[in-house]
Amino acid sequence: MIVRIMGEGQVKLDDGHLTELNKLDDELLREVESGDQQGFRRTLGSLLEAVRRLGTPLPDDSLEPSQLILPSPDASLEEVRDMLSDDGLIPG
Repeated sequence: MIVRIMGEGQVKLDDGHLTELNKLDDELLREVESGDQQGFRRTLGSLLEAVRRLGTPLPDDSLEPSQLILPSPDASLEEVRDMLSDDGLIPG
């Protein structure tokens, strides 16, 4: 799976890591819904760090279609709320 972190680039991520990422995504969804700004900021950082740690960065000049687009680390709670679906940022 190709994941784009807005403002950073793309990462190739094995689908086997989705379970771990979905746990963080579910937590992020709860924090956005409750308006927990501090929890949101912490969990968004953890989610993006997990994608960076578990994935392999693609070259900057690579333009692969992204199956998943994640917000930038400095995205606001409102911006992320607009990106969410019923499943959160990560389907499944």
